[in-house]
Amino acid sequence: MEDSCIPIVRALAIWSGAIAGLMMILVGGLIPSALIIPEFDIPIKILNLPSTWQVPSLLLTALVCGPRAAVIASIAYLTIGLTQLPVFHGGGSLSYITNPGFGYLTGFIPAAWLSGRLAQKVDSNDVAYLTLCALCGVILLQIWGMLYLIIYSTIGIWSETLPELIFSYSIVPLPAQIILCPAIGFISLALRKLLFIV
Repeated sequence: MEDSCIPIVRALAIWSGAIAGLMMILVGGLIPSALIIPEFDIPIKILNLPSTWQVPSLLLTALVCGPRAAVIASIAYLTIGLTQLPVFHGGGSLSYITNPGFGYLTGFIPAAWLSGRLAQKVDSNDVAYLTLCALCGVILLQIWGMLYLIIYSTIGIWSETLPELIFSYSIVPLPAQIILCPAIGFISLALRKLLFIV
């Protein structure tokens, strides 16, 4: 009896994680990221970063809920955005496929899988290792998006040059995404302990 319940419990955990991850990705796209700089004065200095919490939300889903839940959440997010709901930066619909940023959105799927798999591979009770898992996801996401830019630039559908596109879509947001990786490591470890995953 107990053995037959395990697949059901596992499926419920994956789908619950996928739904939670989808909600985090949707809300994360609305929350700008910032870096708090401690000072001796009472007003804390806040440095706004050119990024949102969308990618960190995806990576948190992968590190906490696992690769399957994160991939399902990524596919659901893409499906919602391609069916006319304006959840992508600048809108949504099937025509968004020709947007230079769409390659980075499709990169959510392999980045989620890689980060989640790496977090499952070894004893991941370490903030440094979880941060590294998140960083691997960011790097794969950037590579995937740049490949999309290269392929579509050769077709010539955008007015911007390839270096301009890479600068706008990769180089500008990359430092912020890297800076947020330690925060992802800390938050994911706390959530994993809270949910008895570790």
